[in-house]
Amino acid sequence: MDVPMISGRAVSRSGGQTALWIVGTLFFVQGFGSALTERVWDTSFGVAALLREAGVPAASDWVVGGLGAVMLVGAAVLRRG
Repeated sequence: MDVPMISGRAVSRSGGQTALWIVGTLFFVQGFGSALTERVWDTSFGVAALLREAGVPAASDWVVGGLGAVMLVGAAVLRRG
């Protein structure tokens, strides 16, 4: 994999790719983690708990987790270049 060089130093990937990793991980953990705790301990946490209090159905946890998984796959594909 070729890394562009400027003045002898490697140029890092865009901040957008880093943001994709961070937001993807956050959505993955919030979505699937909340779905798991909801099923095992009958409680939710984080953003999913706020959504539940607002009346959003429990299936939204799986959607948020799935969106996070898609973001992580997209970040991995971008990393491979």
